[in-house]
Parts: sequence; C-alpha cells; structure tokens
Amino acid sequence: MKSFKGIIAVVFLIWVVYFFVGGGLEKQAATEMDTIENQVALDSEKQYEIAKSSGTAIDAYVHAGMVAAAYLQAKDETNYKKWKEIEKQEAQKAGMPVQ
Repeated sequence: MKSFKGIIAVVFLIWVVYFFVGGGLEKQAATEMDTIENQVALDSEKQYEIAKSSGTAIDAYVHAGMVAAAYLQAKDETNYKKWKEIEKQEAQKAGMPVQ
C-alpha cells in the first residue's frame, strides 16, 4: 500500500511539473480565452438583434459593427467577413456612407 501511494504521488508530481512547466497552463489559458471571446461575439449578436428589432436603423448599424469587431477579436475570419457585410447593409438602410 505504501508503494502504491508513492507511485500515485510521483505520477501526480510529474503531471504538476508538466502542467506548469510544459505549457499546460498556457494551453488552458488560451482555450479559456477562445471560449470567452466566442461568447462575447455571441452576446454581441444577441445585442444586435435587440437593437435591430427595438432601436433605430443607426442602432442596428452600430451594433452590426460591434459584432464584426467581436469576431475580429475572436480571430474568426468567416464570421468577421459575414458581419462586415451585414454592417454595410445596415449602413445603407441607415443612410450612412458605405465604405
């Protein structure tokens, strides 16, 4: 029983060393950041939907730009391009100059 506990302790120690020295902590932090950035983008989409249904055309335009910026921050090129196009459409509806 004593040797079993020793083996478990050594395995745990190796895992701890790997996690903190071998990059496990950085990988976990990067994964957490990706999750947070994606959640921010999804929350921005919900805010856009509220602004579009309850606000003015300018509100929809501004929030579409915020969604695009959130996807840019999340490094999601596909959704970034999609929302830049939506932003252009909303700009036209709001009478804003389209870039």
